[in-house]
Amino acid sequence: MFSTVVISVIVMSVLSLLRVNVMFAIIIAAGVAGLMEGLSLTEATTMLVSGMGGQANTALSYILLGMFAVMISFSGITGFLVKRLMKVLRGKRSILLLTIAGVACFSQNVVPIHIAFIPILIPPLLHLFDKMKIDRRGVACALTFGLKAPYIMIPAGFGLIFHGIIAEEMKASGMEIPLLSVTYSMLIPGIGMILGLLVAVFISYRKPRELPHSDMGVIVAEEIPEEIELKFNLRHVLTIGAIIGALIVQLATGSLVLGALTGIALMYIFTVVPFNEGERVVNEGISMMGMIAFVMLIASGYATILKETGAVNDLVESATAILGDNKLIIASVMLLIGLLITMGIGSSFGTIPIIAALFVPICIAVGFSPMATAALIGTAGALGDAGSPASDSTLGPTAGLNADGKHHHIWDTCVPTFLHYNIPLLIFGVVAAMVL
Repeated sequence: MFSTVVISVIVMSVLSLLRVNVMFAIIIAAGVAGLMEGLSLTEATTMLVSGMGGQANTALSYILLGMFAVMISFSGITGFLVKRLMKVLRGKRSILLLTIAGVACFSQNVVPIHIAFIPILIPPLLHLFDKMKIDRRGVACALTFGLKAPYIMIPAGFGLIFHGIIAEEMKASGMEIPLLSVTYSMLIPGIGMILGLLVAVFISYRKPRELPHSDMGVIVAEEIPEEIELKFNLRHVLTIGAIIGALIVQLATGSLVLGALTGIALMYIFTVVPFNEGERVVNEGISMMGMIAFVMLIASGYATILKETGAVNDLVESATAILGDNKLIIASVMLLIGLLITMGIGSSFGTIPIIAALFVPICIAVGFSPMATAALIGTAGALGDAGSPASDSTLGPTAGLNADGKHHHIWDTCVPTFLHYNIPLLIFGVVAAMVL
């Protein structure tokens, strides 16, 4: 079991936990994977760079969304929002966290914009979080829940895509299943995520937490004195118009890049942001989201090495050779394999085709039902999406929560989300496989 995927993911995780910058951790892990698969360092580097294009669209989206978020903050509407929230939610930490989780859920199904809302919504709330002494690890868990649980359980928006991929790939591998049955099979693992959220909000991160002051020069909503009464004005109306315009274009074209560009253009056209502030907007947008964008690019290159060298196939084949015929052991090992693969690749959607092609024959041979197989494949794909340093389900929350430099990607986002979601998913995924 000391395969390339296992060793390289361990290397990446250990380096990240030791607070080595996540970009360096992924690059080193990619180098280890390449060397173990017989590539030279030059060949591994070439493959890493060639594979970075796989997330180029996402990376550019992150940068443009950062600029758009800075523009929205410039309009002053964020101060108005924070002032209102301070009045309504004063002292209600748990309610605020559950509200954030609910808003994040809408981004997957009702208005499928995925992480696009985070750099717009979260940075303006950071002063409010500090004033209420909210533990930002709880906010990270709330956001990651909203980015994952809906596509696991609800067959709409991104959930419809996820369930459709599971059904299609199972059929391609020789096991047919109705789309609705896939949805039913994923409800049990989804319950595990709900329990994880409740534990995070009401137990793990319920106590007040004060963070040190930071002078990081990224725009977030400035602290608004309580005695100042902010009024809703024309600039705010035009800003909302720009946000709606960006949303309409994004939904119509399916492109976050075009949506963000539309929002930026409208903010200039409406003169909410003067043209002479363009340099400031670009610089602060890149400061907010640039790091996350580069991590996504490098993670795509790492995933390319794991897939193109056959390391993922080798991991599954070596594991299945020693599984035997005990369903409980087989289900547990299959989910652990999914965890390792998704931790490395960072994409649950991209992992499903790989897992389905390798898992379906095993499930048929052992006697798992189609619904049990769907639960195993769906849970194995989702595992690792939370907790992975390279996943947008963790990078997105960090991008918003670290806008003022007070939030650590690994210890404040990846570790909490790994513990609160991957462990319940493992347990409830095995339960689903055994009872369905």
